Amino acid sequence: MKKITLIAFVLFIGLITSQAQVKVSPGIRGGLNFSTLSNVEDNSSKTDFYLGGLVNIKFNKYFSLQPEITYSRQGDEGRYFEDGRTYSEKYELNYITLGAVAKFNFGGSGFHILGGPSLDFKVDDNYINSDPENFDLAIVGGVGYTLPNGLTFEARVKQGLLDIYGYEGVDDDYYYDEIILNQVFQLGISYTFKM
Repeated sequence: MKKITLIAFVLFIGLITSQAQVKVSPGIRGGLNFSTLSNVEDNSSKTDFYLGGLVNIKFNKYFSLQPEITYSRQGDEGRYFEDGRTYSEKYELNYITLGAVAKFNFGGSGFHILGGPSLDFKVDDNYINSDPENFDLAIVGGVGYTLPNGLTFEARVKQGLLDIYGYEGVDDDYYYDEIILNQVFQLGISYTFKM
């Protein structure tokens, strides 16, 4: 059984390397963020932007890996009541994100799905009475379409995995459904340069 597994593995690697013509293309990306924070009462989503760079590493017509570095303006719009009136305020959580998404092209065409992790480092916030954590870990998933000229249109969902205040869900007075997580829906475009 071990020999059959080894032979199958060697044949699989040989098939991949014989089909692979790795192409590396740098690019730029940008678009709109529709962000919010989970488990916060009286809040709504905040619209802002993201902008960054990427390197698309295309292994074959079906699969590519895309490391990315992005400046992402996130947070939410909170509401509060004072003197019988409702006020709103935009809360900023701005990050430099380091991500790597795997892209799977259907039938070798321009339509693809993507997914991968993101490590976010906070560079700025406008919180006055609290101090959000300096980093977040997120998972990204989405769909897109790439034109032959390198222009790509994508829709992504980015879900934070760590409480923005560092809560780990172990305190008796604080429950899991009170964990505050970043949630972002992104619509954007990117362009990869031909090399």
